[in-house]
Amino acid sequence: MRVLALLLTVWEPVSFAASAAGSFNAIAVRGFPVVAVLVLRLGATAVCVAAGRALLDRRMSAPLLARIALLLSLAVTLFSAVTPFFPNNRLPGETAVYVAGTVAYYGAWLAYLSRSKQVAALVR
Repeated sequence: MRVLALLLTVWEPVSFAASAAGSFNAIAVRGFPVVAVLVLRLGATAVCVAAGRALLDRRMSAPLLARIALLLSLAVTLFSAVTPFFPNNRLPGETAVYVAGTVAYYGAWLAYLSRSKQVAALVR
């Protein structure tokens, strides 16, 4: 459970910062859609950090908040991957592999949240 909490509190903000830094030049070319995706990713990142802190603090609402955070992050990541609004440096044909990997990653953590005895103990 700590691994998930650390991924939510550390990895998600680092991932957001890296993608935001790489997309600032695209704002001049693509305009508002890039800013909108950045705002959506910032919101999802904030929810992820809150969920990670809740998991670390062993709050009763942590599993539900973590599920919401993972689903939000998955949705925003998939949206930015499959739409032309957000810049990327993937080669043609790599998007399907990226999407499959993303779904597998978030799906694995969602399955962990639903099956873990340690997580279930928080809800009781």
